[in-house]
Amino acid sequence: MDFKPRKIKFKAWDKENKLLMRLNSIDCSKGELVKRDHILLQFTGLHDSEGEEIYEMDVLMLSLEKFVVFWNETTGSWQIAPLTNLKDPRPFLPDLATKMKRFGSYYQLEPGTILK
Repeated sequence: MDFKPRKIKFKAWDKENKLLMRLNSIDCSKGELVKRDHILLQFTGLHDSEGEEIYEMDVLMLSLEKFVVFWNETTGSWQIAPLTNLKDPRPFLPDLATKMKRFGSYYQLEPGTILK
């Protein structure tokens, strides 16, 4: 069986300027990827109903409900949780991703509007 390496891509949240951005470079320190004053957001490898790439901490809509995508260290997998109940995570699988629409990044949303 031939294995195809997966594409590892990142966006970053610039904490100082409060902007979501694509990166030209990322530093590597002792095997860990870092970008000073940024939060790195990894591509999940999945796409939404319109073919948009889904990244870590993206907010997705299914019907009228909003969910956030995150990496679960315990399960070693991508998960989603409703924004109204972050303690109710579930696996984030390709068939579910294609039914959802990317709404934006969790970091881009104004506090107080994310649950509306």
